[in-house]
Amino acid sequence: MALVTTAEVCDANPQLLVSGELRALQPIFQIYGRRQVFSGPIVTLKVFEDNVLVREFLEEKGNGRVLVVDGGASLRCAILGGNPVVQAQNNGWAGIVVNGCIRDVDEINGCDIGVRALASHPMKANKKGIGEKHVPITIGGTRICDGEWLYTDTDGILISRTELSA
Repeated sequence: MALVTTAEVCDANPQLLVSGELRALQPIFQIYGRRQVFSGPIVTLKVFEDNVLVREFLEEKGNGRVLVVDGGASLRCAILGGNPVVQAQNNGWAGIVVNGCIRDVDEINGCDIGVRALASHPMKANKKGIGEKHVPITIGGTRICDGEWLYTDTDGILISRTELSA
């Protein structure tokens, strides 16, 4: 889907919004990184104040995917920092959405990747490796499943059960 805004997608697809095939996330995310517009198939991860699995995912080839991390909306530490974001950029991830905090904002803002997060926080996360990969997650009341599609721009974030065509 090229050069179509999320607002235009919503306007053109009221039936998908009503059916739940297309959902808009609550407007709770801050915009980070140089890529303000990104999309791709979703990979889900559920963690809480632990970033080991986040780093492991971003060490893999991204192939244009978007990592969506349910960090439990914790505002007590950052579960994503500059080094993993640089790695994600270099490994071909389209973007990262974090229901939690990030840190190293200046470094992340220099990267050619899209990042959305609730806020920034200077404290680092735990390193226990606890979490769940490829599971359905819920962010702000919206259920998100592995393999769905994410589309985002400066207006917001859309989740679609299938890839949308322009």
